[in-house]
Amino acid sequence: MRWDAQALRPAPAGNNAGNSAGNASAAAPAADALLPLAGLVRSVSTPEFAGVTFHEVTAKSVLNKVAAGSRMPFEWTVNPYRGCSHACVYCFARKSHTYLDFDAGLDFDSQVVVKINAADVLRKELAKPSWGHHHVALGTNTDPYQRAEGRYQLMPGIIRALADSGTPLSILTKGTLLARDIPLLKHAAAQVPVGIGISLAMTDEQLSEAVEPGTPGPRARLKLVSRLREAGLPCGVMAMPILPWLSDSDDALDSLFGSLAAAGATGVTAGALYLKPGTREWFMQWIAARHPELAGRYRRLYGTGSYASKEYREWLAGRIRYFKARHGFSGSHGFSHRDLAQDARDEEAQYPAGSIPEARTGPGANSGVESAQPTLF
Repeated sequence: MRWDAQALRPAPAGNNAGNSAGNASAAAPAADALLPLAGLVRSVSTPEFAGVTFHEVTAKSVLNKVAAGSRMPFEWTVNPYRGCSHACVYCFARKSHTYLDFDAGLDFDSQVVVKINAADVLRKELAKPSWGHHHVALGTNTDPYQRAEGRYQLMPGIIRALADSGTPLSILTKGTLLARDIPLLKHAAAQVPVGIGISLAMTDEQLSEAVEPGTPGPRARLKLVSRLREAGLPCGVMAMPILPWLSDSDDALDSLFGSLAAAGATGVTAGALYLKPGTREWFMQWIAARHPELAGRYRRLYGTGSYASKEYREWLAGRIRYFKARHGFSGSHGFSHRDLAQDARDEEAQYPAGSIPEARTGPGANSGVESAQPTLF
């Protein structure tokens, strides 16, 4: 069904918002989701995006102020989409979908809210005398270059609005659609500081397809890193999350950092899987179904919290530091939404130099170093 032929229809009372993902025609979200979806224009489902429903809304504001006291290295964000068809089982933003009366599981993957007027609203907000031209981060909650961007094309207008107003910006994405905007980003970089980061934490194509099924694969993202560097743009990499027992072996880390170095990445930030509420339940369900032999290990490793045990994090931080040095990243900085000028806070800052013994060379290890994981788990 053509997009333009679809109009908003009220949903029957009592319908669950998450059930609309399978419809081949337009359907409004459930009645109890209409209030959070202020400005709803229509809901769209098409064979082109099978299993995904797009809820088009008109936003009153798109500049988001980060809460005071936050540990985030930026103060302002813009998120043109809520929900993400990349469907990463570990996505930290899943719980944010429950604020719209959607669930943090399948609804997050299949019920995508689109702020169709984002660029126009942003331009007006940036023109206010009170705007201080603070750094604005994109890709902090859901991916601005997920598949929907190919249809809605919101990012070019957002980038132009920020650059034209003299506002520094940074983008973090898994989406290779960003390549479409390389000429625009080069132009913007001549006007304001522009930071670009690619999210890539594994080179195993099969594992990537399993844990982040809606994303371009690792090879495609490595090619994007190279294209950005060839265009003269900086490109850091967010190598998070590293998955215990799935992507934390010496072979996996050596392949990851070696591939990023070969692609020309300007720096790497890496760290362990983080399982906040909403994400934890969905990921643990996935582990139990796909890797039942690891389910007990993950429960013991994470306990009742969001972070892996301190022992594991210290071990992984040491391995990351070793492979960063091995591939020439020891003096570089990772991707930072603020200015690309601070290194991975989850390793160097959390575990200052000297607090973790450097990896030692030794016979028999996968890459010539001693690297046995903690045996507690």
